[in-house]
Amino acid sequence: MMELLEIFKAILFGIVEGVTEWLPVSSTGHLILLNEYVQLNVSESFFKMFEVVIQLGAILAVVLLYWQKLWPFEIKRQKIKNRIAVAERVVWKEGGIDLWVKIIVCCIPAAIVGIVFDDKIDELFYHPLPVALALIIVGVLFIAIEMFNKDRTFLIDSVADMPYRVVLLIGAAQTLAAVFPGTSRSGSTILAGILLGVSRTCAAEFTFFLAVPVMFGASLLKVVKYIHDGLAISQGEILTLIVGCITAFAVSILTIRFLMKYIQNHDFKAFGIYRIVLGIAVIALLH
Repeated sequence: MMELLEIFKAILFGIVEGVTEWLPVSSTGHLILLNEYVQLNVSESFFKMFEVVIQLGAILAVVLLYWQKLWPFEIKRQKIKNRIAVAERVVWKEGGIDLWVKIIVCCIPAAIVGIVFDDKIDELFYHPLPVALALIIVGVLFIAIEMFNKDRTFLIDSVADMPYRVVLLIGAAQTLAAVFPGTSRSGSTILAGILLGVSRTCAAEFTFFLAVPVMFGASLLKVVKYIHDGLAISQGEILTLIVGCITAFAVSILTIRFLMKYIQNHDFKAFGIYRIVLGIAVIALLH
């Protein structure tokens, strides 16, 4: 009975991860807050690893949905002169190198901060109050920026058109999410993109692409540290991790499709309002 309850809890964490990872409302912040009220029967060290590694399920959803854009190679067929046979060779797709260079360049600042200050960030900011404050501040920014951009014509509508100056600035914004849980990785990069003249659809899509190396790297870092510290993992914890990842994968597919359809006719103010309400509620509960 207890094991079944833990599976239901893992499913709940997977649902929260799958929804909040892609909506600009902070997945890490929600997982921290959820753990305050629905605690998994696992060790503290395992949970710190779990709340990051569960993102692997969400990554796989992006890889599945955007495989054609993310995979940088294609098979080129060429008929051999004066022969019936056709030669095949693997080549870079047009724009394939440029896309991945932009993704890597954008991820470098957050990667450096995450590797160097990972433990200190956990100690200082992985608590309900800092998360609540970050939720409110970024929520206000979303509303203000969307009101400012109400009638703006966005000049950048594809990742291919994004200059590297814009890519670097989005990378700097992404670093905020690496430092302050509750800021939201997707929220910070989407806000930065909109401010820099990137359309909502393009900003959201680029955010999805950035998630692949960022979240894979963060998950790998946590797993390596967990193993390096010689910490044991029980069968129940392994099951919790697997269930959480699978749930996050399935829910992420639905969430990404919903968001891309939603922003075709709506802005992000509703998410800003949600963030503010949630942040205030958390502060009220703490007192």
